[in-house]
This record gives sequence, C-alpha cells and structure tokens, in this order.
Amino acid sequence: MNKSEKEKLLIIGASGHGKVVADIALKMNEWQRIAFLDDDEILKKSLSLDVIGNTKNLKEYVDEWDIFVAIGSNSTREKIQETLDKLIATIPVLIHPRAVIGEEVEIAEGTVVMGGVVINSSTKIGRGCIINTGSTIDHDNFIEDFVHISPGVHLAGTVKVGSRCWLGIGSIVSNNISLHRDSKIGAGAVMVKDTIEAGLYIGLPARRA
Repeated sequence: MNKSEKEKLLIIGASGHGKVVADIALKMNEWQRIAFLDDDEILKKSLSLDVIGNTKNLKEYVDEWDIFVAIGSNSTREKIQETLDKLIATIPVLIHPRAVIGEEVEIAEGTVVMGGVVINSSTKIGRGCIINTGSTIDHDNFIEDFVHISPGVHLAGTVKVGSRCWLGIGSIVSNNISLHRDSKIGAGAVMVKDTIEAGLYIGLPARRA
C-alpha cells in the first residue's frame, strides 16, 4: 500500500464501477491527472474525466501511468491485471478515505476498498479484489485474489474466501467458514457451512442451488 511516485493514474473501465473507482482516486488526492481507458470508442468522458484510449495499446502507458483495472467481472479483471503484470505496470491499491483499516491488514495491488468499509485486524486481502460499499470484514480473514465482496456484505472472523468468489449484496458469512474458489453467494444469503465446490449458494441458511 505504498504511495506511488507516478503523478498520473489510468483507470481501465469507464462505466459505473469505473466511476466509483475514479471518485475514490480523486478523494485520495495522490495523482495530478486521472483518466480512463475504455473499449467503447463512443465514450470520450466519464465523471468529467477524459477517456484517452482503449486497452489495445496498454504498453504505451506503463512507463508514465499507474494503471488500475476497474472491471466488475472477476475473470476479466484477472485477465487484464495479469497482462499488466507481464508489462511490469505499477498497479496501486485504492482505499476510500472513509474506510476503516485495522492493524496488520495486508491489501495487495489492484484492490479497491470503498466508502464505509471496515476491515479488522490481521486480515489479508489478495490482488484485484473489490471490497464494495459498506461491507465489513472481521479479524483474521483471508480473501484470495480477484474476489468481489458486494455492498453490505458482512464476514465474521477467520473466514477464508477463495479466488474469484462473488458475494452478493447483503450476504453474511459466519465465523470460521471457508468458501471454495469461484463460489457465488446470492443476495442476502447466510453462509453457515463451508462450500466444498464452486456453484451458486442461496437462501437462509444458504444451500447450493
């Protein structure tokens, strides 16, 4: 979570999620210029920021820009961030000023932490995650890479979330639960047991659909 020495930030994805990411970056006040890349060639501006190109020529921007992937799809975000890794791009962590981050919390590159989030002590969050508005992650959690934790999700203590999981809005995960990679947890679902295979889990208590 070190501050970058670069003065410009390029955000890949200028739609709704990209706007929220850009708003956080603006509030962080660490870059002199913020712009977007988007493959929709009709877009020229988003959130009053310029859309300066598309993703076909990422290599052109690596030297002068920090680059952040603001794509909601876990698998697409993973693919683009892996491309950036190969280009040796500088990928920041974005944290809203009104997020609460506990002691000994580790947050890896490409992860965004949105407004109202609470992450308690000794939690580790992997690469390219979305920790969305108002969600809470309690102590000693381990969130693997490219996970999306939707608004209003609550994770109790010592939860493990496997890579590319998607936790729907308002879902709850009880303490000491492990979610298998690529699991999808439906909106409002309550997880009280481990998931042992990928799939969609819904209901109260949640079961595989």
